[in-house]
Amino acid sequence: MVELFKQDIRTENRHSSKGNQLKWFDGDTWYKADYAGYEGLAEYVISNLLGLSTLNAQEYVLYETEQIRYGNLIYIGCSSKTFLQSGWQLITLERLFQNYYNESLYKSLYAMRNHENRIRFLVEQTERITGLEDFGGYMSKLLAIDAFFLNEDRHTHNIAVLMDGMGNYNYCPIFDNGAALLSDITMDYPLGENTGDLVGKVKAKTFCQDFEEQMEIAEQLYGQQIKFDFGEKDVSRILENEKYYPRGIKDRVTDIILGQMRKYQYLLQSKRG
Repeated sequence: MVELFKQDIRTENRHSSKGNQLKWFDGDTWYKADYAGYEGLAEYVISNLLGLSTLNAQEYVLYETEQIRYGNLIYIGCSSKTFLQSGWQLITLERLFQNYYNESLYKSLYAMRNHENRIRFLVEQTERITGLEDFGGYMSKLLAIDAFFLNEDRHTHNIAVLMDGMGNYNYCPIFDNGAALLSDITMDYPLGENTGDLVGKVKAKTFCQDFEEQMEIAEQLYGQQIKFDFGEKDVSRILENEKYYPRGIKDRVTDIILGQMRKYQYLLQSKRG
């Protein structure tokens, strides 16, 4: 168990659409407490499965689950090492666009009816502002991950780039998948209901409400950019190695992932067991 204190608390502007998790920063490590269910488990499972993909280790944030003591309360959540090097800062695309144009990126996107135009606009404007040359490829990876793991909270405050003190930009590791895998058991996806029925209710937020549609548009525009190389045994192993969450929740996460593996077989690189 890790013990954290008031001086470690960090308040951020990148609130989830469902509320704001308690977050702390201590030394070189971020900690997040679960807010609506099992966000920490989702972060842990997804990041470990991304380690079994064509992404390299610098392209995503690795999370571990944690038991956190804060004051008189004990939380379950997750931790991750900071990926910011000295002199660099994280800038969300919403803030980036606001700083450059003094307008909301979200409102600009949703003023457009055509979903393909929304994706093109975000990519082209990000490349124009930052000089990054393949942001479309980055978005193709991100939207495939969100579709596969059902991340319903990928809004414009939840996609980011990195900037140093000289105004140079770089890609941000993929982070914040806690709203995936039906982790909200408090409001929208209660335990005990049919998992398949709940999966059908999950809506995307980035460019439209349909995960498959926005992923397919990105792949058509910028190519398929990610493959997964894990099987049922890998999923079981990762969940067995986790020590804080109950079996019922782990079984539900397993069912969700296996269902998504059947649905998106073309994203799987091999036929591992």
